[in-house]
Amino acid sequence: MFRYEAAGVEPGQRQLNGPQTTGRRYRNLSPALHGVTREDNVSVPVRDGTRLLADIHRPDADGRFPALIAAAPYPRQLQDLGAPAAVIEAGTSDFWVPRGYAHVIANLRGTVGSGGTYTFFDEQEREDLFDLVEWVAAQPWCDGRVGMIGISYYAMTQLEAATQRPPHLEAVFPFNVTVQVWEAAYHNGLLSEAFISPWFHALGVLSAHGDRLYRKGLSRLLRRVLAVPAVHRRFGRTDGIQATRGLRLVSRFRHEAHPWDALLRAVATEHPLRDAWWDERDLTELLARVDIPVYLGGEWSNVPLHLPGLFEAWQALAHNPHVRMAMLGEHSLPWPWESMHIEALAWFDHWLKGRDTGILEGPAVRYWLPGAEQWRTADTWPPPATHMPLSLNADGSLTADERPGERRYATDGANGMPAQLSWTSDPLPGDLDMVGHAELHLTATSSAADTAWILLLQDVGPDGKSIDVTQGWLRAGMRQVDEDASETGRPVLPMRARIPVPPGEPVDYRIPLVANARRFRRGHRIRLILTSDDNREDFQPMLLFSHAPLGISGVNTVHSSSRLLLPILKGD
Repeated sequence: MFRYEAAGVEPGQRQLNGPQTTGRRYRNLSPALHGVTREDNVSVPVRDGTRLLADIHRPDADGRFPALIAAAPYPRQLQDLGAPAAVIEAGTSDFWVPRGYAHVIANLRGTVGSGGTYTFFDEQEREDLFDLVEWVAAQPWCDGRVGMIGISYYAMTQLEAATQRPPHLEAVFPFNVTVQVWEAAYHNGLLSEAFISPWFHALGVLSAHGDRLYRKGLSRLLRRVLAVPAVHRRFGRTDGIQATRGLRLVSRFRHEAHPWDALLRAVATEHPLRDAWWDERDLTELLARVDIPVYLGGEWSNVPLHLPGLFEAWQALAHNPHVRMAMLGEHSLPWPWESMHIEALAWFDHWLKGRDTGILEGPAVRYWLPGAEQWRTADTWPPPATHMPLSLNADGSLTADERPGERRYATDGANGMPAQLSWTSDPLPGDLDMVGHAELHLTATSSAADTAWILLLQDVGPDGKSIDVTQGWLRAGMRQVDEDASETGRPVLPMRARIPVPPGEPVDYRIPLVANARRFRRGHRIRLILTSDDNREDFQPMLLFSHAPLGISGVNTVHSSSRLLLPILKGD
């Protein structure tokens, strides 16, 4: 008998949305036995005297328990609201607490009542997280064993804290993570304006309010409505496009200028190149310090924000034997985030409670293969593959053999010229499994000294319906590749200088597409779309993440010597 209506997947529990495992069964998991006690707005001191605010949800029982920390700039008070909002990402307290964990949800400095000024993923933030972990470990209700949980920014703070090596942090579960915040703002030199501008504005709006809005009045009624099972089930398929639209809506409300406008100005205007300001906000080298267990995860559809960071974290943690990784299919991390909790329970029960759950059995990598609609495993990432070259032909075909010639488009669609080009393969004679890092070797001539290259890879069905698979981007003036910096064979683009494009001369580019997986089924076609402006009605970027136009008009010519390289699993 449960003393409390716990969330979970068993009869009589509040049913969680979304997939809960990577297709596996676990054993010896902590049962839901406890009630919940809660303390709101607890003051947590950090080393410079600043005080962060946290809500603490813990078992209503004697004894000490392991703790899971979720920390971000998003309102801690909303994490139990139950709304399909992209800021509700700390995890589900009524799942964790009944199973014997304290769930601590904290606001970073300068956000939603916490003292100090928000500084955006820098060294100050990392020091605060160290202090937060150690403060939690020292509380009388904590047994000294601490983990961290949450997706998106809540995942990023997990890796931030882990790089500081707090003595009591023993395991983390970061899903949808970003390692370099440069990549959240810029896509290989192109400003991701449709995301980063409303994101900073929305933070300002959300941080301007507190308990009066988030806990009282209308929010109480809203909690009851959103908790109705029939209503809650409707949110199980919320996606990134809905989240982007919600972010833009929130960003339109009034907010204080400081520090949000200054941070946005630093991102969009003062630091358009990879410089020391961005280096301070890059965890890549710091991850070499991390030796605690890390379970990385993401979903294939999160191409323009978190998916690149997943694979960068995997590579940076290659020295760590206690790392696992899962890539999920569409709608696998909906809001409010409560998917993958059984998988996370197996992880934390193993590392924080010493229970034999089976979480470490089998290969280290598990991924969903869209199109095949099945789980696959691998011992390494990426799995062994052969890169299949396809020519961007003058007739618009995408074939193994080159059909010489060239095609042109105007970057602004002027003079009756197209504003984008596409290349499409013949119907495939058999299934083709693409898994890993695709790349475009582009040979092109531009009439301007700079331009944008924006790619979209699609799977086109026999009925003509297309599914977006992944994207790639490059600002032509930032095309320099550091061939010595990559151990994987993929291009590393330093983004530290701009080199003018010689107008009228062919230039070779290496444009990485964000790693992905797809079974292109027999009878389907592969399509590649190329444009220089994704703010047009006839082009919809993934998750609606469009870019600030460069404001440079010109004509771009694509030569048929260009090759799209697709990673095809060996044996296909």
